[in-house]
Amino acid sequence: MRLQSGQRPFLPSRRAVLKAAGAGTALAAFGGLPGRLLAADPIKVAAIYTVPVEQQWVSRIHKAANAAKDRGDIEYVYSENTSNNDYERVMREYCEAGHKLIVGEVFGVEDAARSVAKDYPDIAFLEGSSFKPDAALPNFAVFDNYIQDASYLSGIIAGAMTKSKNIGMVGGYPIPEVNRLMNAFMAGVKESAPDAKFQVSFIGSWFDPPKAKETAFAQIDGGADLLYAERFGVSDAAKEKGVLAIGNVIDTQADYPETVVASALWHFEPTLDKAIAEVKAGTFKADDYGVYSFMKNGGCSLAPLGTFEGKVPDAVKAKVAEKEKAIKDGSFTVEINDGEPKSG
Repeated sequence: MRLQSGQRPFLPSRRAVLKAAGAGTALAAFGGLPGRLLAADPIKVAAIYTVPVEQQWVSRIHKAANAAKDRGDIEYVYSENTSNNDYERVMREYCEAGHKLIVGEVFGVEDAARSVAKDYPDIAFLEGSSFKPDAALPNFAVFDNYIQDASYLSGIIAGAMTKSKNIGMVGGYPIPEVNRLMNAFMAGVKESAPDAKFQVSFIGSWFDPPKAKETAFAQIDGGADLLYAERFGVSDAAKEKGVLAIGNVIDTQADYPETVVASALWHFEPTLDKAIAEVKAGTFKADDYGVYSFMKNGGCSLAPLGTFEGKVPDAVKAKVAEKEKAIKDGSFTVEINDGEPKSG
């Protein structure tokens, strides 16, 4: 098997915009996953990424997989920078190599990925997807980063920190996984600054820091004094121009101590650990793992304010703490809005 842990055998690619339609062909009935594994036996897990593991979203999956490997729960290999055209081939190679759980993000290759799962009914697939699981394909489960809870809380802070009430937002593509976070952030901002205005832009790429930075510069020129950094490159622009930024998925404040006020963090561990347990028990099935990204399940959190602890007003911190408690106990629910956010 020529695909090894950490190897970069493919040319860099950009994940395609979400294609319409899920699996377009009828899927065969499922024959059943392998029976219960011994709890002490690590399972062979392979991950396929279309971007570098340094990219925010993928880095969280990679981090959780390495944690499971360090615990001895899994053996872990991965391929990164896998083009959409190569994705199916790589999936099949990992299946033939005896891996029991295949993890990845198939937003641009839904049909191909589900076709592979159909051909390997004894292998579990846990894939990032904007579509739902199909009962006709019980070995194919889906997930997404439903971290709207943390995004909402970061918005409350942002609304209190902007002076111009003009906020720039730079995203990759206007697809559900991005839209829901932006909309939740905007709703949080309105809690603190009902009159805030937003400049919303999408760069048409998942990993193009120079383009994201250039877009952010334009928003700053348009009056934004705080930026929502859904993509890498935005915080660089904020730092250079002396404005603030809100992070997404990972905490980059250590790199931008005077720029990044707060960040909504995604924790993939609950999602992956659930899948590992199901595979080991022989009970893995088609399911939507998105709920394991919710704050009440430990799938997301608001990063510590760190260098901004003394700069965010106490009343705002108290409001965030109150809302966080309500989210966790179920008395308050952040709306999941997958519609494309608009400037205005």
